[in-house]
Amino acid sequence: MAEEQETSDQPGWRQAARQAMRKATEQEILKRYGSLDVSFNYRWEHVTTVVRLAMRLARLTGADEDVVEAAAWLHDVRKDAGEKHAREGAQYARVFLPETDFPPHKIEQVARAIEEHQGLWREEPLTDLEAMVLWDADKLAKIGLTAVFHWTGGSLAGFQPTSIREIVNGNRQTAWQQKTVNSMHTEPARRAAQIRLQHYNWLWHSLEEELNGDDLQ
Repeated sequence: MAEEQETSDQPGWRQAARQAMRKATEQEILKRYGSLDVSFNYRWEHVTTVVRLAMRLARLTGADEDVVEAAAWLHDVRKDAGEKHAREGAQYARVFLPETDFPPHKIEQVARAIEEHQGLWREEPLTDLEAMVLWDADKLAKIGLTAVFHWTGGSLAGFQPTSIREIVNGNRQTAWQQKTVNSMHTEPARRAAQIRLQHYNWLWHSLEEELNGDDLQ
C-alpha cells in the first residue's frame, strides 16, 4: 500500500489510523502483562494481517479501498470494550476520521463496516460489500496457518509456562471454524477459507500424531 501524500494541515488518514491502532495494541499489552516488554504483539499482528487480506479482497471484489482499509485498521481499536468493541470502534471512527483527511462522505461506511464485523459466524449474511470484505478478512485471519502462529505467539507472549500438548489441545477446539467458513460472503474468501481450514486441521492433527507417537505404527 503506497503512502499517500498529505494535502492539508490534517494528518494523512492512513498513517493516523495505523498509529492509533498501534497505540491501542500497546495499551492492551500493558493492561494484560503490565509491561511492553513482551515477545509477541498478537493484536498488532492480527490487525496488520487483516489489512493485507482486506485490501486484496477489495481489489478482487471491487469494494471501495478507502473504506475497507480504514475499517481494517480501526476494526479492533476499541477491543478493550470487550463484546461492545465493534459498536465502540464504529463510534471511535466517527470521531477520529473527521480529524484526518479521510473523505468525509465515506466515514459512515467505515463505521458501519466496523460495527458489523463482530462474531465468528453469522446467521444472516451482510449486504454491504465493504462490510462483507472486512468481515471475511477478519475471519480468514482466524482459521488458517496464520492463526496457528498468531495464537501460539500470543499464548507465549507473557512467558507463561505451558506445554506443546496444552497448545495443541487448546487449538483443536475448532467446531466453530466450520461455521465461520460457511459464513464467508465473497467468493475469493469462501475458496480460501475452505483451504485454510484444511491446512489448520492438518497441522494440529499431524502434531498430535507426533506427540502420541502414532507415526511409529
